[in-house]
Amino acid sequence: MSTNTPASASAPAPLHWKLEIDAADPHTQADFWAAALHYEAEDNSALVERLLSFGALPGQATVEYHGRPAFRDLIAVRHPDDPYDPDTGTGLGRRLLFQRVPEAKTVKNRLHIDVHAGDGRRADEVARLRALGARVLREVKEPGGEWVLMADPEDNEFCVV
Repeated sequence: MSTNTPASASAPAPLHWKLEIDAADPHTQADFWAAALHYEAEDNSALVERLLSFGALPGQATVEYHGRPAFRDLIAVRHPDDPYDPDTGTGLGRRLLFQRVPEAKTVKNRLHIDVHAGDGRRADEVARLRALGARVLREVKEPGGEWVLMADPEDNEFCVV
């Protein structure tokens, strides 16, 4: 058996994924991260309205978000260039999904986002993110690199590199 088989002939297709982030206020987190990453909040209003009309979703499970109906306990942001399902508004590419949880963050993140500002732009990006509601935890300068450790509005840590 040859080990030089073309990937398309035998390898499975890459998996679609999203990063889910627990939040006390998913919509505020979505607004922050959409602005921070220049992403778009998903518009699931057509799906929400369809589920409401079928009786499959109770009204109390929805909120108004930017003038349209949305799920109360979850909202995603997606890269504006990535595909999405026009029937549901759900992104089919790079996404962050914020889901409401009752408990607050209590320990260090096991996973975090690195925001790549680009050469010579770190200070400007840190200032922009601070204006959006993030705060600087510390500036790191090590032989392996430099970055700024920040926290989003719910204290989830991320780095600006």
